[in-house]
Amino acid sequence: MTAGQIAALIAAGAFVVLVVLLAVPLLKLGRTLDEATIAIRKAHESSTPLLDNAQTTLHQVNTQLERVDGITSSARMVSSNVSVLTSLFTATLGGPLVRAAAFSYGLSKAVKARRAGRDAGQHSLRTRPGRGRRKGGVK
Repeated sequence: MTAGQIAALIAAGAFVVLVVLLAVPLLKLGRTLDEATIAIRKAHESSTPLLDNAQTTLHQVNTQLERVDGITSSARMVSSNVSVLTSLFTATLGGPLVRAAAFSYGLSKAVKARRAGRDAGQHSLRTRPGRGRRKGGVK
């Protein structure tokens, strides 16, 4: 054997060792890719029912939102009608009721003042405070 053949044999052996050392990570990478493929396949298979359930849920939510929209529009209409009714009530009965309340308050104050004057022995309509009696009256 010549030196060139021995060098070629060593180079071939080194190449085999290199191929073996590179083959181990490649085999592990292949197994990892196989596991990833299996995991993706399982996720895809289990996601189909999940997406179907999500679609059903969204359909039901949309149905409920349509109902809520109807209720909201009815409530808006009712509040508008109540607002109009309140304005109408205020315009027709508010003014006279305020006047009647003011009149009754004033009347009750006058009656109380008159009674207070009687209890003191003087008639409140004929007496001015601080001046004594009117002309023609007894002092």
